[in-house]
Amino acid sequence: MATSTTSQHGMGGAREAAAGGLTIFAAVMLFIVGTMGFFRGLMAILKDNVFLSTPDYTFQFDLTTWGWIHLLLGIVAVIVSFGLFVAMKWARVLGVVLAVLIMIGNFLSIPYYPFWSLTLIAMNALVIWGLCVVKRDTL
Repeated sequence: MATSTTSQHGMGGAREAAAGGLTIFAAVMLFIVGTMGFFRGLMAILKDNVFLSTPDYTFQFDLTTWGWIHLLLGIVAVIVSFGLFVAMKWARVLGVVLAVLIMIGNFLSIPYYPFWSLTLIAMNALVIWGLCVVKRDTL
């Protein structure tokens, strides 16, 4: 019996280490996404000519409006990533919600900067995975 108890504790420790590792991974990814979103927003606000112009796009906004949306989401993402670094539970929930919002924002702005939008969508999918894959008993 001592052997099974030892192996169970060993598995629990590995799970906790994996949970911590995935949370740190998600925090780093969210920090990168937030920083990239911040600079994307800043580019859209300051210099509109780096973006494509797509006529008759269904979700067309002024590029400056998109810039402010991405800039603000980026700032909030960086703040939430710091919460994830110190393992705050509110940051885990807010991180998932924020990653979803950033994904939607990037999807809607694909015509303005396609490659960057698709890259950030993929990165946010990794953030969501890293924050959701942890089992409830390891939180």
